[in-house]
Amino acid sequence: MCTVCGCGKAEVRIDAGLAVLTPQSFAHRHAHEHVHADGTVHRHVHSHPRDHVDGDADHNHAGELHLADNEHSHGLGLIAATASGLSAPGIGEARLVRIEADLLSKNDALAQQNRAHFADHGVLALNLVSSPGSGKTTLLVRTIEALRARLPLAVIEGDQQTSNDAERIRATGVPAVQVNTGKGCHLDASMVARAFDRLHELSDGVLFIENVGNLVCPAGFDLGEAHKVVLASVTEGEDKPLKYPNIFAAANLMLVSKCDLLPHLDFDVDLLIANARKVQPDIEVIRVSARTGEGMHAWTHWIEEQVNAGHVAHRAT
Repeated sequence: MCTVCGCGKAEVRIDAGLAVLTPQSFAHRHAHEHVHADGTVHRHVHSHPRDHVDGDADHNHAGELHLADNEHSHGLGLIAATASGLSAPGIGEARLVRIEADLLSKNDALAQQNRAHFADHGVLALNLVSSPGSGKTTLLVRTIEALRARLPLAVIEGDQQTSNDAERIRATGVPAVQVNTGKGCHLDASMVARAFDRLHELSDGVLFIENVGNLVCPAGFDLGEAHKVVLASVTEGEDKPLKYPNIFAAANLMLVSKCDLLPHLDFDVDLLIANARKVQPDIEVIRVSARTGEGMHAWTHWIEEQVNAGHVAHRAT
């Protein structure tokens, strides 16, 4: 369980789109890695009553790489929000605050390693965040179609379950790694590091990280990205930036998505932008529609500007 946000303990699965291995045709000795919040790893191996061969560092089955929990609950039990913070049975609030700070500091250290790793590869990493149903994947597909002839691209997809979004990305011809967080409500730096390791050939291009649909928890977890990009669809309320200020305060760019629906809605885009700038005065805004193509040139131009700026900075150092 994550003591920062209280999301559930669950097995994390990373699907790199590998060839399918079936129990009937392949071995079943599993070598599992347990990755703790401090980045340390320990392994255990267990075997099923089938013929088996030695496992790799990550168990590969049905095209998925199975990893144990990135953070263990260690008997913390259910963590609930209180007026002054978090609470858990048997643990004082002061200790929970220390645990939260410790976890975030360790995540931030891993994120800095990711950031250096991306820089070494000349990769611009963008963390796409939004509530569920804002149109991130559809917009991402259209973005890939516009950029893939000009830039190397890859995607890390975050969802609690299924590989549906990664399959949609792979259909464009761009590599995608699906991270299933189970009961977890956000990606963290460790998950992104492991997923990026599966994208061996990405360099001098763009890594899109599509985070789990959630406007709360992703705000607190640095993944090593260059920018957070928040999507706010016109089917949501204009007060979203005021209700969920942390994610908008952390973002460099807001994409107002599904603008093709505006003629059918009672939605004030100017009010949404004004509310976002109450939280983050310097946030850039682009209105987009994946359906009609509105704003897509401005969005892809913004990406290419960030790529060029990153290359200039990398050469300077």
